[in-house]
Amino acid sequence: MPGAVLAETEDRMRKAKENLARELSGIRTGKANPALLDGIKVDYYGAPTPLKQLANVAAPEPRMLLIQPFDRNAIGEIEKAILKSDLALNPANDGNVVRIPIPPLTEERRKELGKLVKRMGESAKVAVRNVRRDANDKLKKKEKEDGLAEDQAKRGQEKVQDLTDKYVEEIDHMVAQKEKEVMEV
Repeated sequence: MPGAVLAETEDRMRKAKENLARELSGIRTGKANPALLDGIKVDYYGAPTPLKQLANVAAPEPRMLLIQPFDRNAIGEIEKAILKSDLALNPANDGNVVRIPIPPLTEERRKELGKLVKRMGESAKVAVRNVRRDANDKLKKKEKEDGLAEDQAKRGQEKVQDLTDKYVEEIDHMVAQKEKEVMEV
């Protein structure tokens, strides 16, 4: 019986970690990364459309993003959406493509981004701990109501704690790596 609880727990913890990875990919570093523009929605014929669905985004150079829209009529709207975003980027178009130079980050901005990365990591760890609490509650409930043996419940809780430690360690590693990337000049 504890196997189902453990499988669900691991799945939920993995999802918390994947969510953090997605959030971290959207944080700007000194290098150009197409994932930087993932959250941008463009007003395309009256409908907010993800940029990915309207164009190819590439990083041909370390400090340049290149956006090739599938429909050239959308270039103006793509440019507006990037300017409206809180990424502080200045796109330039030549009628066919939009080029976005990625300026180096200031020391102050790098520190702010470092704090943001830590906050994101902390909220991911809180999510993992909440999953642990839910799993332990389920195991205790099974012990009381379904007659799960006490030693099986204890073993299940130990395995849940092992999973929690594993995912918290992975999250710490991801945060440290992203922090290092952000602080790099």
